Amino acid sequence: MKIRRLDLDETLVNEEHAQLGLPPIEYEVTHASEHPLLRIIGYAIIAVLLALVLFLIHRLFFGSHEQSGLTLINEALQSPVFWTALFVGLLAQTIDGALGMAYGITSSSFLLATGAPPAVASGATHLAEVFTTGLSGFSHIKLGNVNKKLFLSLVIPGIIGALLGTYVLTNIDGKILKPFINAYLLLMGLYVLSKAFRHIHLKQDIRARKVAPLAVLGGFVDTTGGGGWGPVVTTSLIGAGHNPRTTIGSVNLAEFFLTIVVAAAFFTLLDSTVWVVVAGLVIGGMFAAPLAALATRHFKPKTLLILVGCLITSVSFFNLSQFFL
Repeated sequence: MKIRRLDLDETLVNEEHAQLGLPPIEYEVTHASEHPLLRIIGYAIIAVLLALVLFLIHRLFFGSHEQSGLTLINEALQSPVFWTALFVGLLAQTIDGALGMAYGITSSSFLLATGAPPAVASGATHLAEVFTTGLSGFSHIKLGNVNKKLFLSLVIPGIIGALLGTYVLTNIDGKILKPFINAYLLLMGLYVLSKAFRHIHLKQDIRARKVAPLAVLGGFVDTTGGGGWGPVVTTSLIGAGHNPRTTIGSVNLAEFFLTIVVAAAFFTLLDSTVWVVVAGLVIGGMFAAPLAALATRHFKPKTLLILVGCLITSVSFFNLSQFFL
């Protein structure tokens, strides 16, 4: 699951995470009082999530479709697409819970491998992420992990980049885009793998004018590739010397607004079959927390990075090879 508490004590695990450029392990943290604007944003997040739940319930049981809600649920449970998405959601959330990143690129890689078009893979991933990023952002606000200035510098440029990515995905033939997206995911897999073999040397703080272009890039690749906001934005900011606690909190909070805008755009463009994939991703992710805890307990961060990097690289390479055979 998304990081909600950060333990900044000098533990062995946190030292390994710092060397690899990963977020600290989450536990209890002392936090400053909330900024009034952030408090309002927190309440708005909860209101949006509750409204979304009520909307989905109404659409399922009282929507303008011929079948009853229970019939639709039964059909979903009998669909191989649902169970495939459930497995992908379980795997992606387990990885995200253990490393604090890579949910999007993991789920998109596997969904593309099942034959899903790029727009469906990215749309389903972002629709499923609305709840996890919303709860993550709210928790970071409550724990005082959000830097208001950094958050505001990220959110609007990130949304602009995400909308540009949505436009590209929905206006270019998926068959043309698919090899390019798989190539991007292959590079992201190699990037994750490389983090296991190099040390991050903290640099001087990134200037404010450089944050916006980074957010635009992160939002664009996150939407077109189905993931990458965390690896691109969080890693760059932490590697440049930003405070890990407030960077992770601010980036995660900005990701909620990016995700909900992208999800709304895809909602109007994708047909109803995408909800079977979304349901599988969400339900699979609900059972990932204990597996993530086991992975964190039994594997060192470096080992997890190698496993995840090899997994994403292998799947993306397989997907890419299909276009040349």
